[in-house]
Amino acid sequence: MTTNDFIAQAYGPLPSEGSVTWKTPSNIALVKYWGKRNPQLPENPSISFTLDNCHTLTTVTYQKKDVADSSFSFDIFFEGALNEAFKPKIEKFFERIQDYVPFVKDYHFTIASENSFPHSSGIASSASGMSALSMCLMSIEKELLPDMESAYFYQKGSFLARLGSGSACRSVKGRLVVWGAHPEISESSDLYGVPFTDEIAPVFFDYQDTILLVDKGEKQVSSTVGHELMHGHPFAEKRFQQATENLSKLKAILKSGNLSEFVALVESEALTLHAMMMTSHPYFILMKPNTLKILSKIWAFRAATDSQVCFTLDAGANVHLLYPKQELVTVRQFIKDELLEFCQNHHAIHDKVGNGAEQMDLSN
Repeated sequence: MTTNDFIAQAYGPLPSEGSVTWKTPSNIALVKYWGKRNPQLPENPSISFTLDNCHTLTTVTYQKKDVADSSFSFDIFFEGALNEAFKPKIEKFFERIQDYVPFVKDYHFTIASENSFPHSSGIASSASGMSALSMCLMSIEKELLPDMESAYFYQKGSFLARLGSGSACRSVKGRLVVWGAHPEISESSDLYGVPFTDEIAPVFFDYQDTILLVDKGEKQVSSTVGHELMHGHPFAEKRFQQATENLSKLKAILKSGNLSEFVALVESEALTLHAMMMTSHPYFILMKPNTLKILSKIWAFRAATDSQVCFTLDAGANVHLLYPKQELVTVRQFIKDELLEFCQNHHAIHDKVGNGAEQMDLSN
């Protein structure tokens, strides 16, 4: 597939109005992508668990303009309140996708979104948010092109989501999604995320993720800025090569179900991501003191038990605690006894591997 495959066909008559709602999840990368080139293309491939409970619910209501023009017309509401701060990001998104869904200039949109988790706190809120909006737009296009095949519908939804936020393309499908061309991953592409269809050991089907909310505030350095700092980074090329190699290793681990190797690779990837931040110019640190205390506690717990619990980190201070479902009781007790004290307001979110985006019917 190329970008030309996503250029919109000629539409029939445009409906005068309508409304559509999608719920799409966040995701947590196991092999991280850090660094991109225009337009929103990854410098290295990545793979993520699609989450379930951490999601964005977005309703797009659309009304045909009385007079057609070349401008974008929309209002955005977040958590029930008009949010002007998000408008520049959506404006830029519409600019990027207008050739692929040209009807965005024909309507006034009211976009209403809410998260099941704190915004901009290292739980990839842009991933779930932009994928939810993209799937709403795809539902509108599906109404205009009713013969659209399901596979193309989701592929283009992932393609559009990527143009809003890179990692958003991994939130359309589940359980594991690869984004970025990789020689050993069938049909993998820089343009969109693809479900990981190789053999997966059953232990990973219902893997658990408890997100320890160390800091619910806005990040000091945005992911967008962080990605840009990879340009000219002294270790960038080696890092891109390492990620590609680690995805090959993880492919074998997912098949074998070797959790010890899974733990080692996933934790190394998380720390490498933050090492790239700390060696950027200018350098920055998104981890907090309590992040490091939690990591130490995890290592000590694993050394004292037979547990295969491990951590990963996104671009923020929060810690994703990954563990197989058969350890749920013991790990949840460990969290309660030893980790919650390091979380803001003792807050954690229990999540698990999920199946991707879902269209919602809110008419009832």
